[in-house]
Amino acid sequence: MSPAMEAAEQAEQLKLDGNMAFSKSRFGAAIDAYTEAIALCPNVPIYWTNRALCYRKRNEWTKVEEDCRKAIQLDHHSVKAHYMLGLALLQKEEFAEGVRELEKALDLGRDANPKSYMVEEIWQELARAKYLEWEHESTKRSWELQKLKGTCEAALKEKQFLDSSEKEGFVDETMKANADQLEALDRVFQKAAEDDIPTEIPDYLCCKITLDIFRDPVITPSGVTYERAVLLEHFQKVGKFDPITREYLHPSQLVPNLAIKEAVRAFLDKHGWAYKID
Repeated sequence: MSPAMEAAEQAEQLKLDGNMAFSKSRFGAAIDAYTEAIALCPNVPIYWTNRALCYRKRNEWTKVEEDCRKAIQLDHHSVKAHYMLGLALLQKEEFAEGVRELEKALDLGRDANPKSYMVEEIWQELARAKYLEWEHESTKRSWELQKLKGTCEAALKEKQFLDSSEKEGFVDETMKANADQLEALDRVFQKAAEDDIPTEIPDYLCCKITLDIFRDPVITPSGVTYERAVLLEHFQKVGKFDPITREYLHPSQLVPNLAIKEAVRAFLDKHGWAYKID
């Protein structure tokens, strides 16, 4: 056996040792095993992501980031590496980059296995991050609108006082005009706050099976759009047919509904409250 093959074999055994230690929550021992495997075969991305997972369990986010960046250098399509890098960046409050990494992990995960547990887990983390971003921005906008509204109301009341002083005999007209202006001002600020007020999500943006907003919509030959993972589960558990039309349907016939996907993206960008997970 060549030295390279021998090193690879030893590294794989160390990975198995690390996996065993990890399953018993012995994260320090697992890290040691993966580190030895990396020393023997540094170009195997799974050794880096496995060690990153251990660091994640210990909340050592800087090390998670370092290992995930190395894994991504070795494998640009590593779902786990992009996912954990996104989590690490969010912990460091590097929000924009963290969300981008989670979105990348979600796209890669859907391509690899759209109904895997990891895709759902990534979506949950991404939705949580997006909701927190909206909540922060919404609170900031609300405070700014209230402050601006108060300033405008004070200016209108001051104008009313000056007008009343200058137009003796027309006090009632002046007060009515001022009241109309205050009502108009209130309507303007109510309109400005509408996007941050939760309402019902339009039906066309929701899956007909789950009634939840689409994440990965696909359209069938009959023209009905479903959530991909839900439809694949239906095929596996019930049978290969359209749940609504009952016509035969094969997974290869599913086509991404890009129009609905873009509509969902636009809706969520405008109404971040819709990311909230019950």
